[in-house]
Amino acid sequence: MTEFVSTSDWPEAGLRARHILSLSGGKDSAALAVHMRDRVPNMEYIFHDTAKELPDTYEYLERLEGYLGRKITRTTFGTTFDSILRMKGGMLPSNHRRWCTEMMKLKPFENYIGDDFCVNYVGIRADEDRVGYISHKPNIRAVFPFREDGIDYAGVQRILEESGLGMPPYTEWGRTRSGCFFCFYQQKIEWVRLKQRYPDLYEQAKAYEKPNSVNGNIFYWADDEPLTELERPERMAQIEDNWAKTQARMLKRQKNKTLAETLGGLEVIQQNQQGCLLCHR
Repeated sequence: MTEFVSTSDWPEAGLRARHILSLSGGKDSAALAVHMRDRVPNMEYIFHDTAKELPDTYEYLERLEGYLGRKITRTTFGTTFDSILRMKGGMLPSNHRRWCTEMMKLKPFENYIGDDFCVNYVGIRADEDRVGYISHKPNIRAVFPFREDGIDYAGVQRILEESGLGMPPYTEWGRTRSGCFFCFYQQKIEWVRLKQRYPDLYEQAKAYEKPNSVNGNIFYWADDEPLTELERPERMAQIEDNWAKTQARMLKRQKNKTLAETLGGLEVIQQNQQGCLLCHR
């Protein structure tokens, strides 16, 4: 087993450190759980449930529990989206006000750990150049097994396929991320897919677009475009057409496939994965 944390430079932890892997419902954290299952037998698996997740996410986590043979602990502590939104006076989160990440992901994680020494296993791949939200408390150490073991996007796909889990079900209908169904980092094509797949969730997201009590401003999930405008049939058709043209251009630029793609039938998709590390990995 790879030794990710040396007790020589963290002597106060000794053998008392808890080993914890936060799951998002996404491919990377699920693949990391599979990768580490037999390497860290005392691993704790946790999921920060916002109560605004996709049905696909809950389904995938149930399947993962079956594979791991371990219960995934839900760490809400009352920090659901709607409860915090009321505290914020109805001011929705955005890429400039990411209180959702801090209040619904990072804080519940730190509360769950308390003052215990903890090794936090993070699913950043070897082909990624990002850090994201990672606790800086002295009793928590983040480790990156995929980087240590050189596992990239294709490697994550392979781990999931060989385990029988496969990719998260939401990828089948064009969504690229886990996290809240109304995440403001979604591409507009993902809003179109949400409208088509889960019209009830789209309606819930649309209902949040109203003046807040702090400054009376209206925040729109999809940049400056209200969901009432985005859902117009002609607008949805335009978004789908633009997306199809973009995909065609990207495919045309792909010249040389890797050996893994050629032999394994794996397709490496380059994505602009903005967003919350704890949500989307």
